[in-house]
Amino acid sequence: MSVEQELGKFSPQKEMLLTIGVFDGVHLGHKHLIAQLKELARKQGYLSGVITFSQHPQEVLSPRTKLPSLTGIDQRIALLKNEGVDIVLPLPFTPQIASLSPEQFLSLLKEYLKMKGLVIGPDFALGKDRQGDIDALRRLGQEMGFSVTVVPPLTMDGQVVSSTAIRKALAEGDMKQSRKLLGRPFSLQGRVVAGDKRGMDLGFPTANLDVEPGQALPAGGVYACRAHIDGRTYSAMTNIGHRPTFGGGQRMVEVYLLDYNGDLYGRELAIDIIGRLRDEKKFDTPEQLKEQIAEDIIQGKDMLKTRGGS
Repeated sequence: MSVEQELGKFSPQKEMLLTIGVFDGVHLGHKHLIAQLKELARKQGYLSGVITFSQHPQEVLSPRTKLPSLTGIDQRIALLKNEGVDIVLPLPFTPQIASLSPEQFLSLLKEYLKMKGLVIGPDFALGKDRQGDIDALRRLGQEMGFSVTVVPPLTMDGQVVSSTAIRKALAEGDMKQSRKLLGRPFSLQGRVVAGDKRGMDLGFPTANLDVEPGQALPAGGVYACRAHIDGRTYSAMTNIGHRPTFGGGQRMVEVYLLDYNGDLYGRELAIDIIGRLRDEKKFDTPEQLKEQIAEDIIQGKDMLKTRGGS
């Protein structure tokens, strides 16, 4: 589907102020920018709109570069809508979009979305070869009749809040830092798929979460979590890793819901990861692993009580 067809799905009733980007994670930095967008739109009598690219442009421009995603597109759209903008527009980043000049792309936004202004961060650029940097956009705004508002980045403890910083925290298993930058616990969601029932044999039946390909994951280890299913929340323990006690294999996300009885296979499950309990390690016997899991549950319950799930 062409970019014209994608944009043609939307018919805003009023002129709009837009912000554009991936918004992976919808973290506090993104929320800071969106708050400015909403306020400007309110003052000027426009609608507020967010264009989020379904995949990271890097996947098209540098296919060999794999950038883990903090949020899948469905979760990202839901989080953006929760910020109270008038319209969220998911747009596939295609080779066609990558080849458009800044003038061509902006003309389409004016034609299809009634764009009257852009609200962007200081490192923003669009168009082929990122030709549409801040100076170019301001010049084009004067020529084409739209405003350009640059919002300074949000910083915390001297660090710019960014998706890159959150990926780094996850890679280090630092859930406290990722939560601080996100403004909420890091979450995973997916369908529960059948496993080899190792957990059931140990007396701790786990749900194997089939997360999206390319999903960013915390460092391997055991985590205390809140699990959400059917509108209810359960305390849970999650193991992320290769299960070295049983010979390793592909990386897995295994969730053990405390005080839950029922069949989870084939159902959608979401978890909020509250804190890290320990590294993944190899045990000499399944019995030793079973003893450690029992200890993990005790420590995990304490962590959930002290840190909470909000």
